[in-house]
Amino acid sequence: MNQPDVLQEVDLHKLKVTDAFLGQYQRLVRDVVIPYQWDALNDRITEADPSHAIENFEIAAGRKDGEFYGMVFQDSDVAKWLEAVAWSLCQKPNAELEKTADEVIELIEAAQCEDGYLNTYFTVKEPTLRWTNLAECHELYCAGHMIEAGVAFFQATGKRRLLEVVCRLADHIDCVFGPGVNQLHGYPGHPEIELALMRLYEVTDNPRYLNLVNYFVEERGAQPHFYDIEYEKRGRTSHWNIHGPAWMVKDKAYSQAHEPLALQQTAIGHAVRFVYLMAGVAHLARLHKDEEKRQTCLRLWDNMVQRQMYITGGIGSQSSGEAFSSDYDLPNDTVYAESCASIGLMMYARRMLQMEADSRFADVMERALYNTVLGGMALDGKHFFYVNPLEVHPKTLAFNHIYDHVKPVRQRWFGCACCPPNIARVLTSLGHYIYTPQPEALYVHLYVGNEMDVPVGNKSLGLKISGDYPWHEQVEIAVTSPQPVQHTIALRMPDWCSQPSVMLNGETCQGEMRKGYLHITRTWQEGDRIAMTLPMPVRRVYGNPLLRHVAGKVAVQRGPLVYCLEEADNGAELHNLWLPKDSTFNLIEGKGIFAHKVLIQADGLCMASKQAEQQALYHYDKSPVTAEPKKLTFIPWFSWANRGEGEMRIWVNGE
Repeated sequence: MNQPDVLQEVDLHKLKVTDAFLGQYQRLVRDVVIPYQWDALNDRITEADPSHAIENFEIAAGRKDGEFYGMVFQDSDVAKWLEAVAWSLCQKPNAELEKTADEVIELIEAAQCEDGYLNTYFTVKEPTLRWTNLAECHELYCAGHMIEAGVAFFQATGKRRLLEVVCRLADHIDCVFGPGVNQLHGYPGHPEIELALMRLYEVTDNPRYLNLVNYFVEERGAQPHFYDIEYEKRGRTSHWNIHGPAWMVKDKAYSQAHEPLALQQTAIGHAVRFVYLMAGVAHLARLHKDEEKRQTCLRLWDNMVQRQMYITGGIGSQSSGEAFSSDYDLPNDTVYAESCASIGLMMYARRMLQMEADSRFADVMERALYNTVLGGMALDGKHFFYVNPLEVHPKTLAFNHIYDHVKPVRQRWFGCACCPPNIARVLTSLGHYIYTPQPEALYVHLYVGNEMDVPVGNKSLGLKISGDYPWHEQVEIAVTSPQPVQHTIALRMPDWCSQPSVMLNGETCQGEMRKGYLHITRTWQEGDRIAMTLPMPVRRVYGNPLLRHVAGKVAVQRGPLVYCLEEADNGAELHNLWLPKDSTFNLIEGKGIFAHKVLIQADGLCMASKQAEQQALYHYDKSPVTAEPKKLTFIPWFSWANRGEGEMRIWVNGE
């Protein structure tokens, strides 16, 4: 198999993010987030939930005595941190950080069992119960994240130590699971191993990993149901009893295991599990050229995006099970929209782009990145959101327990800390989402400022993207290849932009539009310049009539960014503010924490009433409020809650 065709990604050593906006985030991750998270994993952050994750490995490796602490999936935090470190080393070598990572890898290797098994929870706490509770206990999930870390560290540094560890782990898993008489006919309760094994196959070209993914996907939902079999076999015991005994076993849709994947019609269950699973299935469908799996990916993608996705690129609307609900059920204040779910959505979109090269997938990927993923981390890099609400009224959170999962400000860490290192690894690997190199074309999905080189046959195509995206509408793409290169550059025309224009060397470009991409084929030479204008007027967004939670409301979007009202600018009682249909929008340059960002102001109305607290609770025949002029200030939603606690809402009363 042609390995470059398999990878379809840019070598991050040959890509440098120069973007003033997202480049700042990458520097923040390198300089602040990675060291901060290392301290968190070692329990050095005061006033933060302890992690114990590194110490768990030390205990499993026999380097110290103690008991396992944390969630059953605590190992995955270390794996994601290692992956973030790996991708950061591609951007900027750091001998001290690499040495620390090498020491962690040595520790992980020491914790691995002789047969290749690797999981500190079971090694330390329940060594006799390995592989007895796939429905609930995340063994394959943790293995998947460690495999991803091993692949990343190998690609970033060329070092094979962790790669060899995860190959032994994957080989062990391949022996344990499969159709054989003495094998387990099971699959993970929390998908992740699927996308990880596809990554491992990419760098090893070992078909057993590809075949194992296919087995896990094909076996999922088969009857008699494996979760029921293992539940009976272990004496009907449960690890989680949050919603009653064995609820994860009984609610098989929660883990997308209620029926074979080929029969499933809707995005359902735990949102992170769903997108991780589908990222792996899309990757498998492309490399196996499996039309049935391709159609499954398309069908479930369309249901998720057309009926179950928030304007912010958030998915998973209910806190119970961190899960999807029914079609068009997208509440704004009780929403879950876990940060990890939007990261998984980006991964799913990326695999779909590799298979389909259709801009609708990149449009969603961009929406998730610039809104929920960025919003999951504070501007200081040391506070995080797990849940990403579209509306917050802090006064009610402490008293109404339907909001127990919602936080009005970002937290220093979490007992379940899957989101912070996930955000770090996706931001450090951002280059993988900007482009998809394919034999016939280089697809440009995101207009993030960067410089990069990609192989084209026996030559190299170099590009430099510049501009001030997403704040300003001008984007320039300059060719930097010293030798002429015959190739096609395919430029995404964003769905939010109604009138894009593209100039090539000062003349109107005559490329061909296909599936949302402008294909420009020519012999590219150093000095060629593509000048794109992507007009960014402030746009009003209205919900489908079936979205009851936004009926009579309007949202504001500019470019890929969704905006919101925050109490710090507009005062309290945001529910009394209105955005009239005839109001105009003015762009203003932000200051302070909003420096170099664009804010939006509009003439609105406040439905005010003097001394409302002294009035009756209800009024007959005549409204107690009068409409008074009010200047409304909208900020990018990803940046809310960086100025203390206060109200926030995206959807505003309007026409």
